[in-house]
Parts: sequence; C-alpha cells; structure tokens
Amino acid sequence: MPLRPELPEEGELVVGTVTSIRNFGAFVTLDEYAKREAFIHLSEVATGWVKYIRDHIREGQKIVARVLRVDPAKSQIDLSLKRINDHQRREKVQAWKNEQRAMRLLEQVAQPLKVTAIEAADQFGPVLIEKYGSLFQAFEVASADPKRFQKENEKAPWSAAFLKVARDNIVPPHVTILGTFEVSDPTPEGLDHVRAALLAAEKVDPEAVEVQYVGAPRYRIRVQATQYKIAEETLKKATEATLKSIKSAGGQGTFERA
Repeated sequence: MPLRPELPEEGELVVGTVTSIRNFGAFVTLDEYAKREAFIHLSEVATGWVKYIRDHIREGQKIVARVLRVDPAKSQIDLSLKRINDHQRREKVQAWKNEQRAMRLLEQVAQPLKVTAIEAADQFGPVLIEKYGSLFQAFEVASADPKRFQKENEKAPWSAAFLKVARDNIVPPHVTILGTFEVSDPTPEGLDHVRAALLAAEKVDPEAVEVQYVGAPRYRIRVQATQYKIAEETLKKATEATLKSIKSAGGQGTFERA
C-alpha cells in the first residue's frame, strides 16, 4: 500500500531504515509511515549489555522493530529491536515485501483505468484490505479463486483489470497435508468395499484429494488447498466419508494424521 500518513500503534511491528547512529541510540525512518522518524534507545538495541552500538546496527540498514511508545503531540515514536523474535521478524519482512510487490502490480491495474497506482490504492485499496486482510492477499485470492473474487466485487469497475493482473502474475499458494488410512474387510467382497471407501474420500473434492496405495491395508491420503483451514476441512470430510463407507460395509478403518 502507499505510505501511511498516520502514526503506528504501540506494539506494532514496523519496517524502517537506520539513518543515524549515536552512542545513546539510533534514529530510524519508518518506510511504511511517510518516512516518519523514530528512535531506538541503546537499551533497546539488543539483550544484555551493548558496549558498541555499531556492533549491532549500522547506517542504511533495513530493520524490523517493535513500537514501544507513541506521543502524537510530539510525533515521537520509540522503538525496540530486542523485543522481537526471529519468526516475527521474518514474517514482517515477508509481509512488507509482499505489499511492495502488490503496489507494483497495482500499477498494472491502474494503467487501463487511466489513474496512478496511488490513486488506485486510495480508491479501492481500503475495500480490498478490509475484505482480504492485505492488498497482496487480494491478488492471491483473485488468482486462486477468480469466481469468488468476481462475485464479491462484481459491481466494481476495476474488478476485470485486477483479475487479469492477478492471473498473469500470481501463482496461487498451495499447502499440502497428509494422513494414512488402514482400511480392511475380510469378506469376499472386501476388495470392492475398500475401493469404494477410498473413492468416497476422493469424491469429496476430486481436484484436492488424492489417495495412494502404500501397502495393504495402508493407504496415504494427500490434500492440497490454498489455505490450511480449507485443507483441514477437506481432509476431515474425506476421512469421515472413507470410514463411514467401510464400516457400513462391515469392514474396519482407522486414520492417522501425518
């Protein structure tokens, strides 16, 4: 999204660039907030005693920091480097990179609309963020599920241009989850019953569910989806369908999540 004019909130993670280092701390400009200046006190640079601040940060360095205090009256923002773990830092950097890419894609959307990327972001960016969480996630949804996106934005004059850019530039994200069935039926018709039970799983969603033979009575089920929540729901339905089918036929079945 374009640079935000407002101040960040306390506790928020922000991306910034170190502009000046002093013995008592460092000054940073916030990339997402119109280059507003913030300050990191020496005591918030790293855990433990910091003898030389330049051993930890340097001018021009891109950093992720946590907002400790915000004084709107003075436009004063205090940050901390040490109150973030590696996982939070990586997630914030990735989200920031995604939004930078989203703005570049928005430039392509804006061209046929004869507006600038900033104007496009101002016109319909807030709507997309409210619906999908971020501008980049809006592009992902448009690429992965264009019918849903079109339905949710069918009256928007920019919808067609947005869909085209998403389709041409975004590879839909996918997650894969696995599990293992043990399915058996000792009756003369047992093989047919097992086959029907495993097919019941694939019928839940033929494009997302695949059952593979491991070695009787073990079979692996693989589910792919754009989100973990969707994959888990599909796996649950597929598992229930298989176990219900084999048990109703007089056989036995168990499932183990990988």
